Amino acid sequence: MKEFTNINDILTFAIDREQDAVDFYNRLAQNARNDEMRKTFEQFAREEMGHKARLAKIKKEGVVTLSKEKVSDLKIADYVVLDQERDNMTYEQALVLAMKREKAAFKLYMALSEKVDSNDFKNLFLSLAQEESRHKLRFELEYDEYVLKEN
Repeated sequence: MKEFTNINDILTFAIDREQDAVDFYNRLAQNARNDEMRKTFEQFAREEMGHKARLAKIKKEGVVTLSKEKVSDLKIADYVVLDQERDNMTYEQALVLAMKREKAAFKLYMALSEKVDSNDFKNLFLSLAQEESRHKLRFELEYDEYVLKEN
């Protein structure tokens, strides 16, 4: 992981990763094969944009608000593999890639939480990790519903 010298470096890095996620979900939405899939990916793009806005506001104002909700983990993402985005992905492949990206975002925020001394920022990154975990769970449930039950 990149070495950070201050909290602004960390927040800038996290903001950039959220923008990557927004772009990723917007690309998946543009290439979606049906309206349901398009709407799902557009919703996730909006949620990631919300994460980015939250981080940008915190960077600007230094204000941290947190949620304490616990999120389940079905661990489906641990057992499916797809390395990179590509044109003409199936719905199953898009879900697998989305799960993997959300898992990576979770791990990123957990690692960032260990890089800061401030309890406020530690809790911020733990809260964002929790949100990414919730996103992964939503994709896992979708995968379970539409892929595993069909097989």
